Amino acid sequence: MSNLCSSSAGFSPYTLEVTGKGIQEVEQARAVIPAGTPINIAFLGNEDHAQRIQAAKVIRACGAEPVPIISSRRLRSEADRDELIGALVAQAAPKRFMFVGGDPATPAGPYQDSLALLASGVLERHGIDQVVITGYPEGHPKIDSGELMRALKWKLDFLREAGCRVEITTQFGFDAEAVVRWIERLRQQGIDTPVRIGVPGPADVGKLLRFARQFGVATSASILRRYGLSMTNLMQRVGAERYWDQLQAGLGDRRLGSIGWHLYPFGGVEDGVTWINARLSVAASPQASSR
Repeated sequence: MSNLCSSSAGFSPYTLEVTGKGIQEVEQARAVIPAGTPINIAFLGNEDHAQRIQAAKVIRACGAEPVPIISSRRLRSEADRDELIGALVAQAAPKRFMFVGGDPATPAGPYQDSLALLASGVLERHGIDQVVITGYPEGHPKIDSGELMRALKWKLDFLREAGCRVEITTQFGFDAEAVVRWIERLRQQGIDTPVRIGVPGPADVGKLLRFARQFGVATSASILRRYGLSMTNLMQRVGAERYWDQLQAGLGDRRLGSIGWHLYPFGGVEDGVTWINARLSVAASPQASSR
C-alpha cells in the first residue's frame, strides 16, 4: 500500500477540520495531535472573521498548521476578502488556504464561486502558493457531475499556471467503492494531484445522518448497512472502521499516487484524532504491510 498515507515532503498522513466555536477542542486534544498537522478552519455563516482569525492563532500556538477555508459566496466584497486574508497571514501565517464556493444560493458579494475568487487575483495579492480544493466522489446535490469535473480541471490548470502546490480534499461519505472509482478516474485523466479522502470520526448515528443531510451526502439503506449504521438506534456511537477497511481494500496496491486522509471529527476532536491515529498505526504495522 505504498500509495497510502504518503509522508512525502509537505504531505502529512492526515488533516482535520474544526470550527471557530469549537477551537477549544484543539487545545484540549493537542497532546494527541501530531505536530505540524494541518487543521482546516470551517467558514460558517454563524461565525465572524474574528472567530476565524482566533482559531487560526490557536492552531498555530498548539503546534499545528492552520488552513483557513475561504467561502467565496460569503465574502461581501474585495475589501472584505483582503481584510480577512490579510489578518490571517499577519497573525497566524498559514502556509495554505482552502477555497470553496460555500452554501449560500445567492452570493453576499462579487464571487459567484471559487473559480471567480481564484481568478480575482487573490493568490498574487496575498502571496498564496499552496491551495486545497474540494472533491466530490459521490457527487453534489446541486451540481452536475460533468460540471464538477470541468470545474476541478479548471482549478487545477489555473493553480498549476500560478505555480501553486495543490491538494484535493474530498467530502466525507459512506460509499467506499464510489471514492475508489472517482480517484481512478482522476488518475486515468492524467490528474496526479494528491488526494485526501474525507472520513468521519466516531459519532452517534443521528449526528452522522444530520451532517450527511447538511452536506448532501447520499445515505441509501444499502450504503448505510455496509457502513454498519442502524436506523433503529440513532444514539448508537459508531466509528468508520468498515468504511476505512473498505477503502484500504479498494485502494490496495494500485498505483494511484499520493493518498491521505481528512478527518471530520463530528463526535469530538480528541476522540476523532485518537481514532485515526490508531487506524494509521495499524495500517503501518508490519503485519498490515505484509498482507
